[in-house]
Amino acid sequence: MSIMERFDCHYCKDSLLGKKYIMKEDTQYCTKCYENLFANCCEGCSLAIGCDCKDMSYKDRHWHEKCFKCAKCSRSLVEKAFAAKDDLLLCTECYANDYSSKCTSCKKTVMPGARKMEYKGNSWHETCFLCHRCQQPIGTKSFIPKDNGYFCVPCFEKQFAYQCCACKKAITTGGVTYQDKPWHRECFLCISCKKQLPGQRFTSRENYPYCLECFSNLYAKKCVGCTKPITSLAGAKYISFEERQWHSECFSCVQCSVSLVGRGFLTQRDNILCTDCGREK
Repeated sequence: MSIMERFDCHYCKDSLLGKKYIMKEDTQYCTKCYENLFANCCEGCSLAIGCDCKDMSYKDRHWHEKCFKCAKCSRSLVEKAFAAKDDLLLCTECYANDYSSKCTSCKKTVMPGARKMEYKGNSWHETCFLCHRCQQPIGTKSFIPKDNGYFCVPCFEKQFAYQCCACKKAITTGGVTYQDKPWHRECFLCISCKKQLPGQRFTSRENYPYCLECFSNLYAKKCVGCTKPITSLAGAKYISFEERQWHSECFSCVQCSVSLVGRGFLTQRDNILCTDCGREK
């Protein structure tokens, strides 16, 4: 710069030679003009934040360093953790006392940022949320509520769950009861063919469950006519005569095949005949 060149404030044109000035976007301003044009207004005292003050900012709001304080206890928040509530800045202690939840177990405040558990409107410190039986922290593991207590799954199964009479493991959901004994649905099987019985018609013999097909094949009487099982469990109608049985549709004359249901008949050795065929003999 030559001795004759001027160095003036861009706004008021006063000379800046030998004075303090501020550069903004490659343009120089005297401190007074800079403050009038660009200084932020303090949220605390409503005065401009001058060039000689530190500007504390949060979400487009500004404070003098001395005004950057907790709205409740007035402690400085400079270089400290704080929280915002309804446009007010609060130190973590004041925020926790007024707005943070209380631990259901120890009744102390759950501080902002602390790990916690929440369930049905209640809160716990992570280390206070304990299994009612083993007294170990449940943490992020699954749990089951029971009688105003909370249980980890292994403890719940040991204390409350029924044990399947087939596999001896705990039944937590979807069991069935048969003869006052609990079963997993997948364990309740036909004793003969091992087919699952839940949702199916079944019967029992000597306290063992059977599907209808296995029971019929094993224990039902056989039809003299077709040799297939006769079971009233399936709703079949049958005829009984001299310790022999026939399906109703199989009870017919051995010679002319006319149905003998509700009609008189004659016997010839092991055969049955209608009266007409019997007389012919």
